Amino acid sequence: MGSIHDYNTADGNRYLVRYKKPNGTHAARRGFRSPAEARAYLAFIDASIGRGRYVDPKHALVPVGELATGWLEFQTAVLKPSSVHSLHSAWRMHVEPRWGDTIINDTTHSDVRHWVASLTTKHGASTVIRAHGVLAGILDVAVRDRRLTDNPARGIRLPRKTPTPHGYLTHAQVAQLARQARHPELVYLLAYTGLRWGEATGLRVRDIDTSRRRLHVQENAVTVNGTIHVGTPKTHRSRTVPYPEFYAPFIVTAIDGKRPCDLVFGDGREHPRPPSSQSGWFAAAVKRTQAQDTGFPRVTPHDLRHTAAALAIRAGANVKVVQRMLGHASATMTLDTYAHLFEDDLDTVAGALHDAHTAAGALHDAHTAAGPS
Repeated sequence: MGSIHDYNTADGNRYLVRYKKPNGTHAARRGFRSPAEARAYLAFIDASIGRGRYVDPKHALVPVGELATGWLEFQTAVLKPSSVHSLHSAWRMHVEPRWGDTIINDTTHSDVRHWVASLTTKHGASTVIRAHGVLAGILDVAVRDRRLTDNPARGIRLPRKTPTPHGYLTHAQVAQLARQARHPELVYLLAYTGLRWGEATGLRVRDIDTSRRRLHVQENAVTVNGTIHVGTPKTHRSRTVPYPEFYAPFIVTAIDGKRPCDLVFGDGREHPRPPSSQSGWFAAAVKRTQAQDTGFPRVTPHDLRHTAAALAIRAGANVKVVQRMLGHASATMTLDTYAHLFEDDLDTVAGALHDAHTAAGALHDAHTAAGPS
């Protein structure tokens, strides 16, 4: 329990609150304009101490940038290099200029909301969401460290991302593109297995089971700032993906003369780098295909992953099979991404139920189905 004392200033009477901190030392806060304000603050302090959520104001006198260093170091330890690069970029470009020198106790919900609104006028939703996430993550640590009672960056409405339409190719279009490509083996692989570029180029000869036509996806080679980082697949889980029989000759050619530890594609030693989106071999193949077929869509290597999902679904694969093939963390993620491709299943289910009903001899006049009135 604390105490309240009044004192005189040039601007009139003011009130001082004294209280004992959880560690037994004393603290005080002055400047309250009325006894009611002072009592409210003291009640808040008593309640915070009682719930074990007391925050010492002295601990909140550190700049956001000081906490950011440790937060970014932790992210570097637990996240993939590509994700870490995005966070560092967001901090350097958007968060640090506004908040780096700001004392965390001076961050307010209104100020953060205004900052988000300002970013939204200049940048896309993804950039704004990432920048806000960096600031909010840093201040989450301040709350956990008992430097702040709550996080002023939480509870702010953020702009929504506009989904980018996926590019899907048909079997015939995949063949068209492969014929125009310098590396048809990679075009077919991406379009019929759903591997990410880094997963495909990270395959080693020992990862191929030619007797069962299986690929064991265990590595992911990602290019970040011109440097290739080799690690586990995106979800940190290895998986086995089948490849169709027609693709077997491509595999045989790719691994011919190579050792088990060699990379399947390229020279066996250096990971093939992703082609330039403007002038690389893949973009050139798309342009040549479009020159022959004006209806051919503009696609990227990653669109071949979406193509693989679409072709699998149209071939009758269920959501769990597609999830395993693509390496999604859950079937929910697969459905969120490709739910529209399963719409034809509604007609299929209705037709199958009708056939089963008929085969069971249960079909009867619809007028009598309702029973007696």
